Order: sequence, then structure tokens, then C-alpha cells
Amino acid sequence: MDNSLAALVIGSERISTIPLVYSKLMEAMGHHRSSVGDVSSIISQDAGLSARLLRIVNSAFFGFPRKIDTVSRAVQMVGIEQVRDLLLATSVMDSFETVPDNLVSMESFWMHSVGCGVAARAIASCCKEPNIERFFVAGILHDIGRLIIFDRLPEKTMDIMNYMERTGELMYRAERAILGFDHAAVGSALINSWRLPPSLEEIIADHHKPTVANLYRKDTTIVHFADVIAHAMKLGSSGERYVPNINEDAWKYLDLSLDILPQLFDVVDRQTNEVYDKFLLNP
Repeated sequence: MDNSLAALVIGSERISTIPLVYSKLMEAMGHHRSSVGDVSSIISQDAGLSARLLRIVNSAFFGFPRKIDTVSRAVQMVGIEQVRDLLLATSVMDSFETVPDNLVSMESFWMHSVGCGVAARAIASCCKEPNIERFFVAGILHDIGRLIIFDRLPEKTMDIMNYMERTGELMYRAERAILGFDHAAVGSALINSWRLPPSLEEIIADHHKPTVANLYRKDTTIVHFADVIAHAMKLGSSGERYVPNINEDAWKYLDLSLDILPQLFDVVDRQTNEVYDKFLLNP
């Protein structure tokens, strides 16, 4: 098998094309006459996604005072772009329902991903960023490249894990040592192949080294910090055995007070399990 980064992305049938519902939504949103009704109609064609969307928007995560019982109402309340991004995340989850159990527990992987997404959303709120749902989605997808490596290169993955065992290195550094690139590069290449927003591509590419991010440094820094929090709180695992260090320059860049940390940890702890259940529970 060709172990190059490009081959990993284009050679996997399950992720070679963007999820169908997301593609349809992007097409509809690109039309100047598209409406909430058009978007709602596309989502409603998939009963599973519709049910999952309603579970999510009716959770404490959003905190709406009244129950939302239709897809169109959900789109109105949350926003077209935000709903689109939420459905991207849940569609990608469905694409990776099975990965070899000896490499990673998918339950644990998605728990870490959701924990990172919840933390990123909470941090973005503290930073008064607009459209904080985009940070939630970026957090969920930040390690997507690792699943591609697990799926396509199971033997190399074992080499990576053995390298970690011998050296005590973080997993992304072990990936670079064995493969010549890491999961962040693979995930970024996938986002690029799907022609998704450049901000998401850069966040995923640089979430372990946020100070090198160019156009979207703050977004990348927020997801970097969220990833560390999810590891520190032991919210699942994407295969990593150790807690990555916080980039001190990145923390200074966010210019947040340490006083927010207790509240931040409380929010992440309360919301992660609920959101995980809403995203992963089948209709």
C-alpha cells in the first residue's frame, strides 16, 4: 500500500467524498433563492439525522426554553450555517462507525472528540467569539486524521504505539517518526479535499502547534487549549496516552484569566456526556 499522505486521503472509500447531506446543504446555501424551508427539506430526507438534530437542539447544551419539535424550527433557532456544521460533524461520525477494536475504542475516541468540542465552544464563549458552534465542530473533527491512519494503516499504527511505549513520546510525534507526517496533516488534507472552509483546515493542521497558524491563529489556539483540557479531564482518548503540554505562548495569546478555569472545567464536565449521548445515540 502507498503510505503517502495523499494516498491515505484519496484511497479510502468511506471518506473520499464529502458526506452527502452536507454536500446538498452547501449546494442549497450557495443558491441565492435558498430558504430555511429548502435547508429543512434536505435535512428531513434523512430521518436519522433529523432525529439527532432535534435531540441536540433540545439538550441543555443549547438551553432553549421551549421544546423544538420540527427541523425547520431547529434551523430557525440555531441558524442555517450552525446546523450545517453540526450535521457535518455527525455525518463524519457515521462514516467511522467501525475501526479495529485493538487500535482504539470508538466510544472513547468520540468521547474525547466531543469533550474537545464542548471545551472549544466554552472557551470561544469566554473569548466572545461569534458563531461558537463552529468551534464545537472543529473540536469534534480535530483528530479525524487519526481515524484515517487507524483505518488504512493498522500495522503502522501498531508500530506507532510500540514507539510510544519505548520512548514515552506523545502520539503525534510518534506518528511523525514512523510515517513522516502526523494525523493533523492527514485531517487537514481531508478537509482540503472536501473543499471545506480554510479556517477548519488550518485549525486541524496546527492544533498541536498553534503559534504557527497564520490566518486563523485564535481559532487554532482555542482548539489547542480545548484538546489539552479534554486530555487532562480524561474524557475518552483518541489513542494518546499522555496529556499534551499547553503552549505557553498560545495561552498568553488568548489573554484569559486563570479564574475562568474552575467554571470552564465544570461546564465541560456537565455537558460532555449529555452531548455525546445526543450525537452518538441512534434514532
